[in-house]
Amino acid sequence: MHPPGADTVLVRHGDVNTKSNTVKRYMEDCLAENLTALLADRSIPGEVERRWNRPLIHTDEEHVDAATVTAADAFGVVSASAVRTVDTAKGEICAALAEAAEACYDGGSFAVDARRADKSLPYTSEDLAREGGTAIWEAVEDEFEPEVDLDDPDLTFGVEVREDFAFIYLEKVPGPGGLPLGSQEPVIALISGGIDSPVAAYEMMRRGSPIVPVYVDLGDYGGIDHEARAMETVRTLSRYAPNFDTQVYTVPGGETVALLVETMEQGRMLSLRRFFYRTAEHLARRVDAHGIVTGEAVGQKSSQTLQNLGVTSRATRLPIHRPLLTWDKADIVAKARKIDTFTQSTINAGCNRVAPDRAETNARLEPLLEYEPDDLFERAEEAARQAELVEP
Repeated sequence: MHPPGADTVLVRHGDVNTKSNTVKRYMEDCLAENLTALLADRSIPGEVERRWNRPLIHTDEEHVDAATVTAADAFGVVSASAVRTVDTAKGEICAALAEAAEACYDGGSFAVDARRADKSLPYTSEDLAREGGTAIWEAVEDEFEPEVDLDDPDLTFGVEVREDFAFIYLEKVPGPGGLPLGSQEPVIALISGGIDSPVAAYEMMRRGSPIVPVYVDLGDYGGIDHEARAMETVRTLSRYAPNFDTQVYTVPGGETVALLVETMEQGRMLSLRRFFYRTAEHLARRVDAHGIVTGEAVGQKSSQTLQNLGVTSRATRLPIHRPLLTWDKADIVAKARKIDTFTQSTINAGCNRVAPDRAETNARLEPLLEYEPDDLFERAEEAARQAELVEP
């Protein structure tokens, strides 16, 4: 819902505001580029204006709601609102609020949330809220009995007064927050056919890091839909980052998986993770990535106890980022649904067939090295050399 005459989107960011002016300017430039790319990818007309603190998207009233939803998909955005732009004169603002009330307020309680960035104006935020509320009341009182509720209103009329314009809006569409994509270094994202890894990749994107997706083909142990599901989640993630390359490196891992299944009972899953990490490290050197992101969470699986995470992490010198480390499974599933990467199956189509009957929960590195193949890391290096870049 937007006020009549709205043809602009007001974009709000959060963590960007905590940076130095130089870094903030750089991040706002990144955000503007990403917003422009998202609009173009979704065929929504709009021009991004790079303003200090509050980027704007100029469009038309027909497309302003779609542009608002699109802006709220951009990493770094806390919220976005479809706004009508008016002069900063108090009378102009109150008139616009009255028009918005006539068009959009049809009962229930209301409040005015007024904010004034320019302290030199001849009125306070409280003045504006009070007189704006009066204008709204008078605009609708002949139709119904309005009600003011400053704590939990049914409809909030927003006013944000900047140095040169005032913006009138009726709702804030929440965004993902975080930092603009591209403002941090890229990472290798190990993507499986399961629920967790795409959510972890999204969370790293939310903090500004582009992802280089890597899928390890488990051969006969991968399941018929394993790769297809992984590629589909990458396609979904790519819609949040149309100006970034999200081609997938597919790594041949079937022979190594088969060897681990045939020769290892104890610690098999840990050695498989170590193979993944070392392969990712070699690929990171190729693409200048600065870390590895996985969907692991403490205790979610036997291979993800703190002891086992410590053992598997020692396979690489790169930092392993685990954004979901403390998340409950229900929260991961909810986020997967929200970002549209959730699949109907909750079964890991590959590793459930690789897992041994007896789980290892308290591994030590030295005994594990006695069991796993001596050439495991050489296999990882060769697998990375054979990796192919494919469109998801």
